[in-house]
Amino acid sequence: MPNALDLLKRFTTVVADTGDFQAMRQYTPQDATTNPSLILKAVQKPDYAPLLQEAAAGESAGDIGERCDRLLVRFGREILQIVPGRVSTEVDARLSFDAEGTIAKAQRIMAWYDDAGVPRERVLIKIAATWEGIRAAERLEREGIHTNLTLLFSFAQAVACADAGVTLVSPFVGRILDWHRKKEDRDFAPEEDPGVQSVRRIYAYFKKFGYPTEVMGASFRSVGQVLALAGCDLLTISPDLLELLRQSAAPVEARLVEAEAKAASVERERFDEKHFRWAINEDAMATEKLAEGIRQFAVDAIKLEGLVAAARAA
Repeated sequence: MPNALDLLKRFTTVVADTGDFQAMRQYTPQDATTNPSLILKAVQKPDYAPLLQEAAAGESAGDIGERCDRLLVRFGREILQIVPGRVSTEVDARLSFDAEGTIAKAQRIMAWYDDAGVPRERVLIKIAATWEGIRAAERLEREGIHTNLTLLFSFAQAVACADAGVTLVSPFVGRILDWHRKKEDRDFAPEEDPGVQSVRRIYAYFKKFGYPTEVMGASFRSVGQVLALAGCDLLTISPDLLELLRQSAAPVEARLVEAEAKAASVERERFDEKHFRWAINEDAMATEKLAEGIRQFAVDAIKLEGLVAAARAA
């Protein structure tokens, strides 16, 4: 009898949300996503010490920031030996409000993938879904560099990304739930889960108006959240939850259906810069979680630089 993970794969592209490429082998995901926090966690394991040493070694590999970027790409290349699809590699969160800096960093990361012979269609550059990040992604897409807009907590972010022609958006289901749990001091069943509802709204809007931008639910807290979004274009899932799905015999049915979304009664919306910034300002959850996410990724990027610097000095 197929398990819940096998059944989910019939409706949705399953993506491994980890930098631990050894752990992802057993779940046979199509794609994989990484971020500074995941790479920081993985690189501290003994199995990955050689990659850390490789990033630290050599006299001409650039400053510590560049060495860390090369380490991210090195992880990405290893992951692409395991998954048949794409890997997402993140731009430094400290560039979240710097469109030109984001573009330059993304171009440099892609150049290293190009040099390694990795086809561009197999790499997504992850960028925070700030106004500046979305504008950077718009230009990168025109250059043939595909993007994954992350730290996405609001409908305004999603619509602005789709209108910019980004390849993929990653609404953070679990972090949205976290905020509402704390705010309302209660739990939510999957059907009323505000994170689940956010992804369903974005999915319906994109399908209704024919946007090619893919929707990938991210940051899950439970198997229930995952199964409530079966049928979404993609779902990126941590190894812990992938294992719970593999062990589960729960029935799985498509909860998001493209034909139903296209038939839904949905109004088209547009967000220029002033309306985008106002919409985020009016959404306390999106404001707080976006800022918090950028800060945390920046902290972990600095910690990763510290590990590389320490390895170089050893």
